Formats: sequence, C-alpha cells, structure tokens
Amino acid sequence: MARRALKLASLAAATSGIYLYGNKFLDPNDFGVVRVGRAIATTAVITYDYLTSLRSVPYGSEEYEFLKSQVHLRSAERLRELCCANRGTFIKVGQHLGALDYLLPEEYTRTLKVLHSQAPQSTRQEIEQVIREDLGKEIKELFVSFEDTPLGAASLAQVHKAVLQDGRTVAVKIQHPKVQAQSSKDILLMEVLLLVVKQIFPDFEFMWLVEEAKKNLPLELDFLNEGRNAEKVAHMLKDFDFLKVPRIYWELSTRRVLLMEFMEGGQVNDRAYMEKNGINVNEISRNLGKLYSEMIFVNGFVHCDPHPGNVLVKKCPASGKAHIILLDHGLYQVLSESFRMDYCRLWQALIKADMKRVQKYSRRLGAGDLYPLFACMLTARSWESVNRGIDRSPVSASEDVEIRSNAAAYLPQITQLLNNVPRQMLLLLKTNDLLRGIESALHTRASASSFLNMSRCCIRAVSTYQRSKSHSLYRRAQISFTEALSLWQINLYELFLWLKGSRLGNWVIALLSRMHHSPY
Repeated sequence: MARRALKLASLAAATSGIYLYGNKFLDPNDFGVVRVGRAIATTAVITYDYLTSLRSVPYGSEEYEFLKSQVHLRSAERLRELCCANRGTFIKVGQHLGALDYLLPEEYTRTLKVLHSQAPQSTRQEIEQVIREDLGKEIKELFVSFEDTPLGAASLAQVHKAVLQDGRTVAVKIQHPKVQAQSSKDILLMEVLLLVVKQIFPDFEFMWLVEEAKKNLPLELDFLNEGRNAEKVAHMLKDFDFLKVPRIYWELSTRRVLLMEFMEGGQVNDRAYMEKNGINVNEISRNLGKLYSEMIFVNGFVHCDPHPGNVLVKKCPASGKAHIILLDHGLYQVLSESFRMDYCRLWQALIKADMKRVQKYSRRLGAGDLYPLFACMLTARSWESVNRGIDRSPVSASEDVEIRSNAAAYLPQITQLLNNVPRQMLLLLKTNDLLRGIESALHTRASASSFLNMSRCCIRAVSTYQRSKSHSLYRRAQISFTEALSLWQINLYELFLWLKGSRLGNWVIALLSRMHHSPY
C-alpha cells in the first residue's frame, strides 16, 4: 500500500505536469518546479506516514490513538511548513483549516493557527511597483508619509499606515504582487493532489475545500469588491451605533490597492487589553453576537473572516462607549432566502431542544442521517447537551475535550457532511468556529444572552418572510401579533435573568422568601 502511495504521488507529478503544460491558460514558467515539487513531496510524505505508522497497530487501542495523534501532529507540521514556503494561496487555505476548531483534529487546528501570524511580507520595492502600476504615481507623490513596516501582513495582502497630502491618516491595503498570477495555478495543483490522495484514502473528502477556494479567492483578490462589501455592511447595520466600518477612499482604490480610513484598537480576543482600558468584556461579546445574528438570520449577508486581527475594539474617549471595528471585507457569504429560513428554524429548534424539528431542518440542509453530528458541529456541544437544551448549561471543560476528541474520531463522517451540505454552510461553519474561539478567549462562551439575541433575530426573520408571502391583511396582522408576543416573552425572560443575577434581584428574592416563611 505504501509503495502504491509513492507510485501515485509520482503519477500525480507527471500527470499534473502534463496537464499544466497542456493547458493554454497556464504559463508553466510562472509555476516553478520547486513550488510544484515541494507540494507533491509533502503530500507523498504525509500519505506514506499515515499508511505505514498505523498499519501494525490494533485499531481503536490506546496505542493506536496515541500513534494517530502523533501522525496528525507530524502531518500538520509538514503542512504548515509547505504553506509557509509556498505562501499566498497555500497560507490562505491553511488559515481556513486552522479555523475549523471543532471540525478537524486538534493537532491540525492548533498547528495551523500560527499561519495568521506567519504571513509573508512584500518588500518596499514590490509595494512601490504595485502602487506605480495601479495608481500611476510614486508613493512620495501620493503621501506625506508612508510607514515601511506594515501594520499587518496577511496571505494575500499587507496594510500600511500613511498620511495623504491633505493630512488625512489612512490605511493602505496592498496586494502581494505575485498572488494574482499564482492563485489559480495553486488551486489547480491542490485539486490534482487531493484527487490522488482520495484514490488512496476513499474516506478522504476534502474536495469541498478546493471548490470553496475556487469560488472565493477571485472575490478576495478584487479589492473594489471588498470596498463595496464594506459600504454595504456599514449601511445594513447602521442602527448599531457601536459598530465602526472604515470609510473607503474610492479615488485612490483599485483591484489591488484599497485606501481606507485609519482605525486602530485592541484585538477582540485580548481580554487584558479590554480590562486595562475599562471595556466591558461581556458587552463586547454580546454586541458581537448581535452583529452576526443580524447578518446571518435577518440580512443573509455575512462577514466570514472574523478572526481577531479583523475585529478590533476601542473605547471612545468622548462618549465612553466601546466600539467594535470590523475590518477586511473581502469574504462575504450571501445566503439564499430558502437556506436562511431553514437555518433560522434549525437554530430555533436547537435552542428549544425540539429534536423532531432539529432532525427535519438538518435533513433539509443536507445532513441526512448524520443530523445528530450536524447539530453537534453547529453548536460545538455534545449530543447530550443538544438534547437537554444548549442554553441550559455552559460548556464544561470535559465537554469541550469530548467535542475536540470527536472531531478526530468522526473525521470521515464530518468530511462526508461537509461535502453534502449546501456550499453556503461551509463558510458559516468556519465563521461559527472563529466566533467561538473569540468567546472562549473572553470566557463568555454559551451565555444565555447570546441565545436570546439569536432567538430575537430568528423570530424577526421568519416573521418578515411569512408576511412577505401572505396576501391576507388579517394573516399579516396575526403574524405581527405573534412576533410581538414572542419578542415580549424573550424580553421578560431576559429581565428575569438580569434580576436573578443582580443584587437588587437577590435582595427581592430573599425578602419574598422571608415573607413566605414568616408565621404571620
């Protein structure tokens, strides 16, 4: 079997080379023998390791689980090294995998998370070249000052602080010059290698990853599209006064250069920064939940890259209010109306622990007989907690360990699910995991208020949809009354929870208790 793996890897090298050379849309001179060879060699070594290391050990034994964990770790480290070496699209895909905390073995997610801080940096000469080609001017003609050290570097671009000739301080996002040319070829290479691996491991179902990259990378590489997304979400969520989205300066923006209003703050997962600056951690977590519930359930237009570097917090000196600053608007998921309604109703069923409806709407979203696993993936809770009600108790340390362990144990079923669910679901799952990571860092995960906000948004979304489909004035009024009643019940329950947790509430409860037990 191991020999077969190496033969197939060699075959992959030959066939991919022939395919690339034969494809008139690809210039093999840009691809690089080293770049292709590195990817093929890494894939072959990882495949060989899985085939040989576990071959002689009884399946399911303690030794098997220990060795499997070691193979996962070695493979993840090799994959990380490949991503860092090939850069660009490879880092982007590696970051995507690193965000799937509750869907992939922990060895992979823990190892690949560092890619967020190991992205490549373009040189000053490369930056000058991109600005010259796209804006037709030199840096010194456009800016009074331009900081050489980037504020941050990502897989596709980096951001510099600068001051325009009119005195405005701006953030300048500049695309790495070689990413555009390499991205489609990198995806093709990944596709060929994944197809070869699938021949060896039939349960290996990661083609969804390539399909997502094919669809999303062209959008992320178009900075004009990112600017439009930023303006759309700012208008869409204008009623949230705590949300700040940088203004776009269109006169100096192109597909590879984006000029934005400069905004700064601490990362949203930095609890120490918030405590130092007098920012209420629970309020930030609650407001972040409100933002995403509104985007997902009500508007169906979702910012899908909320890793901590893209979500900042800052206290306004004038008002004393804490603001959430949302950055990097290149990756959004647009949800169809039918998908959004099924997703709303599924979450309503999960919050109410209505297992019949959980099964019904999970199946409608492509989960089939794997609906219990799907519910656990969505909520990052155990099946026992899902049955009991995910809002009844917080996540315990033992339950978190159980979920992460199951990610490794049920990997074939998880990959099968990811291939079966609608493509819209994939980025939502990634977004869910990124948000849970923030909540875990802030110690606010699975709070009752987050589920109440989700419930409000689901009720509003479903009611709006029902009214749009009804032609009867009486029926629309009935829907509005039911909506108002449901929202009032949630507000009443929230008031009860607040009283229960406040000093005043405890004092009232104690007084009522004494009155109840008084002999008079």
